[in-house]
Amino acid sequence: MTPTLVRHHRHHANAASAPADAGARARDWAEIQERMLVPLYEAAYERLEVGPATRLLGLGCGSGLALLIAAARGARVTGVEADPDRVALARERLSSTENTPDEPTRLYEGDSAEVCDGTAPAYNLITAFEPLGCAAGDSETLAAALESAIPLAERGSAVVLAGWGPPERCATSSVLRVASRLTETLRATGGGRGWRPALRDDLEDVASRAGLKPDGSGRVACPFGYADMDSAVRGLLSTGLFDAAVRATDPAQVEKELIEALHPHVRRDGTVWMSNVFRYLIARTP
Repeated sequence: MTPTLVRHHRHHANAASAPADAGARARDWAEIQERMLVPLYEAAYERLEVGPATRLLGLGCGSGLALLIAAARGARVTGVEADPDRVALARERLSSTENTPDEPTRLYEGDSAEVCDGTAPAYNLITAFEPLGCAAGDSETLAAALESAIPLAERGSAVVLAGWGPPERCATSSVLRVASRLTETLRATGGGRGWRPALRDDLEDVASRAGLKPDGSGRVACPFGYADMDSAVRGLLSTGLFDAAVRATDPAQVEKELIEALHPHVRRDGTVWMSNVFRYLIARTP
């Protein structure tokens, strides 16, 4: 599977109003944005030879696309996701890919693995594909989630962490800076978490904090391609990275500035294309 120029399925009169409709935003994530990271999922799975012997726990599994790809390779999959609307979409996606009668596909709503059924067989792969280098405080949040998941895994199990590459190699960075600029006042009063650029050792720092031992890394090209400006705005808003900006200003202002930031990436045929590089780190549980 590769990223595609995604045509929108419904029209929103005001794309930036999507955060107010959690169900619509989750659907935008599933239909537009989530697939942009497919090359990352596939690169990690190929390197780790994910297959029938894999018992995978996906942290922040979104609407289940990464789990679906792993299940197609024969893996037995479990996912944890804080957004209830994304969990519902993941259940739809994975309803026809049950693992086995004695080890069914499990999906849990929550922000840590503490919500998982402790009677399930131990996992031998943990993934955290939501990229670091997006919001202030995301490293601390991921480290806590990993600490809750590690006791559920076998000793020496692989853990995959993902993050944005250097800002100069990610065209989307200039667009995400809109969120940072619009939330400066909100952050100054402690009312929001804005976007931050990725740091070189983000993934290694989180792995160390969680007691994991690094065991290899890689970089993957993950271009963001959209069929038109409306799809681009909706897809980016579905990430949640602009929620604080909406609270600090208003939906119309966020949409206006997003469109301005995206304008340099519009091609002659009206599609929007941004080249990006993402990093992944493979670590091992103690």
